Amino acid sequence: MASRAQRLIEAAKKPVPEGTYAVGLGLVVSGIAAYAFQILAFRALPKAEYTALNGLWVIAFVLAPGFFLPLEQEVGRAIAHRRAQDVGGGPVVRRAALAGSLLCAALIFLVLLAEGVLRAAGTDGLAHSMFHGKAVLLPCLVLSLMTYAFQHLTRGTLSGNGRFGPYGLILAAEGVYRTVPALILYAAGVDNLFLYGLVFALPPVFASLTALYHQHGLMEPGPEAPWSELSLNLGWLFGGSVLAQLLSYAPVIGILVLATPLQKNAAADFIVGFFLARIPILLFQAVQAALLPKLAGLIGSGRHADFKAGLRKLLLLVMGVGVLGVVGGYILGPTAGEILFGNKFKLSATDLALLAAGSGLFILALTLAQALIALMGHSRSTYAWIAGNIAFWIVAVASGHNLYRRVEYGFVAGCGIAAIAMWLFLRNRIRHGIPEDALADLVEQIEHEQLEI
Repeated sequence: MASRAQRLIEAAKKPVPEGTYAVGLGLVVSGIAAYAFQILAFRALPKAEYTALNGLWVIAFVLAPGFFLPLEQEVGRAIAHRRAQDVGGGPVVRRAALAGSLLCAALIFLVLLAEGVLRAAGTDGLAHSMFHGKAVLLPCLVLSLMTYAFQHLTRGTLSGNGRFGPYGLILAAEGVYRTVPALILYAAGVDNLFLYGLVFALPPVFASLTALYHQHGLMEPGPEAPWSELSLNLGWLFGGSVLAQLLSYAPVIGILVLATPLQKNAAADFIVGFFLARIPILLFQAVQAALLPKLAGLIGSGRHADFKAGLRKLLLLVMGVGVLGVVGGYILGPTAGEILFGNKFKLSATDLALLAAGSGLFILALTLAQALIALMGHSRSTYAWIAGNIAFWIVAVASGHNLYRRVEYGFVAGCGIAAIAMWLFLRNRIRHGIPEDALADLVEQIEHEQLEI
C-alpha cells in the first residue's frame, strides 16, 4: 500500500513542470505582500497620493512584463537548451545583460524624452497624466525600469539553470522587502509619497541579490553566443508579451473606454471584482516560469515523445483548474469579495463566473503559447494574441448595452479565440513533426543572418 501510494503521488506530480511548487510558494508570499503593501499605503497616504502611487504600480507592471519578460524567457530557453547538450550558458547571460541594458536605456530615454517634449509644448508632462500631477514619482518609474530589468535577467538565468528555489525566493523576497519598509513608514506616521515610491521601486534588485547569494555555476563557459541566439525571436516575443498583457487587462481597459460619465462608479466597482477573478492568472506565473525551460530542454535532448505527453497532461490540468475557477467564482466569489473588500464589492455570481471563465481560457492560451515558443513558433504565438485582442473588441462593442456583460463576453471570446488559434498553430507544428534539429536550425541562421540590436 505504501509503494502504491508513493506511485500515485509521483504520478500526480508528473503533469506539473519542475519547479512549480517552489515558484508557487514564492508567488503566494508575493501576492500576500502585495495586498499588505496596498493596505498600508492606503492607510498612510492621502487619497490623491495613493491614487498616484497606483499609477506607478500599473505602469511599471505593464512595462516590465511587456519588455523584460521576453528577455527572461529567451534567456531561460537558451540556457536550458545548452544545458541539455552539456554546453555552458555563460555567454548567453552576458549577451542578454547587454541587450537588457540597451533596452532599459532606450525605455528610460523615451520616458524622459516624452516628459521633456510635453513640458516644452506647455503641458504638465507625463506626471500629470500618469501620476495625477505627482512628478516625484517619475524618478521612481525610472528606477523601477532598471531594477526590474536586472530582476528579469536574473530570473531567466536561474530558471534556465533549473534553480527554481532561488527563483521563488526572488518573488517572495521582493514582497517582503516592499512590505516591511512600508510597515515601518506607516508605523512612524510618514506620508511622504516619494518614500513610498522608492519602497515600490527598489525591492526587485535587493530580492535578486538575495536569491543570487551562494549560487554557483550559473555562468559556465561555453561557445560564444551571437546576437541572433537571443535576438532572432525577441521582436516576436516583445509583441506577443505586450499583446498578452493587453488581453489580460482587456476588461479593465474596455470598461474604462466604454463607460459613460454616469457609469464611472460602476466601472470602479467592476475593477475591484476583476482583480479578485485574476487570482488564477497570477498563480499561473509559477507554471509559466517553469514550463518554458523544461519544454525547451525536452526538445533539445530529443525527447519529443516526452514533450507531447507532458504537454497533453499539463493542458488537462490547466483546463481542470479553469473549470474549478468558474464553479468557485459562481458559488464562493460574492462571499469572498465581501470578506476581502467589504461593501465596495458589487459584482454578482454570474459576473465573477464569466471573468473566471475568461481567466481560465487566458491561462490555457498562455500555456499553449509557451509550447509554441519552445517549438520556435514565436510569430504564430503573436498572431494568436492579435486575434484574441481583435475578438475582444468586436464582441465588447457589439454585445448590447449592459456595461459589465459587454466586457465579460468580450473577455471570454477574446481569450477563447486566442486559445483556439494557439492550439491550431501548435497542432500543425507537431503534426508536421518535430525535427531532430528543431533548435539547431537557429544556429545555422545565426551564421547567415546576423542580427544586431
